[in-house]
Amino acid sequence: MSEASTRRYAGLFGVVASLFIIVQVPLYFLYSGAPPDWNILTRSLIGITGCTLYVVYFIGLRQLIVKVSPAHDWLGSIVQMAGLLWVAMVFVPQSMEVGAAISVDHDIDTTTEGPFAAAQYLMQGGISRLLMALFLIAFGITVLRLRLLPAWVGRSAFVVAAINLAFVPAVYFGDDAADFYSAQGWGTTASMGALWSVWTLAVSVGILRSARSTTTAPRASAVRSGQRVATHLG
Repeated sequence: MSEASTRRYAGLFGVVASLFIIVQVPLYFLYSGAPPDWNILTRSLIGITGCTLYVVYFIGLRQLIVKVSPAHDWLGSIVQMAGLLWVAMVFVPQSMEVGAAISVDHDIDTTTEGPFAAAQYLMQGGISRLLMALFLIAFGITVLRLRLLPAWVGRSAFVVAAINLAFVPAVYFGDDAADFYSAQGWGTTASMGALWSVWTLAVSVGILRSARSTTTAPRASAVRSGQRVATHLG
């Protein structure tokens, strides 16, 4: 697969995956109390579908890095593995939420209630924040070193990574989901998901746009080479 095609597919899957998560996040705020089962099941299905698409996105990013510079394969591997592990951290809590909603015979807030709630705190909070930060730092370094995307992508990756790391100590501040800064607070979980999806959407659009310039650049170079040859022969 050519570099242009890799950019095109990675960008496309990134855009679609981001849109799924952008749709999912508001569903967590529809009800002030315990949401009905349909809400929990719907938002979880949307979330795991988006994360499944992110799997292709992360693999595509590694392929792009390797195509641009095979010597940076180790950074590409960090980007891919951090992303895939983050997906796993999303799958497990989503499964716990759905399981609790189905098994309990009355409406509950599955983020803080039910048999699996406490087990989700680190996965949706500290662990996800650390994995996301690892991905963002590795990706930011790669972008700035190889210039495979505009510089704003690399710089903004460091900013978003710093914000994620700032929420890691939230585990010391209780588990009230209504609090912005707590182990299961809406700032630690939902707001970070929203920030992530908006950032990946912007980056994925940039990757799609770069595919066009990557396609035209070799053609322009070939034309210039042909002109030089023709001038020399003339």
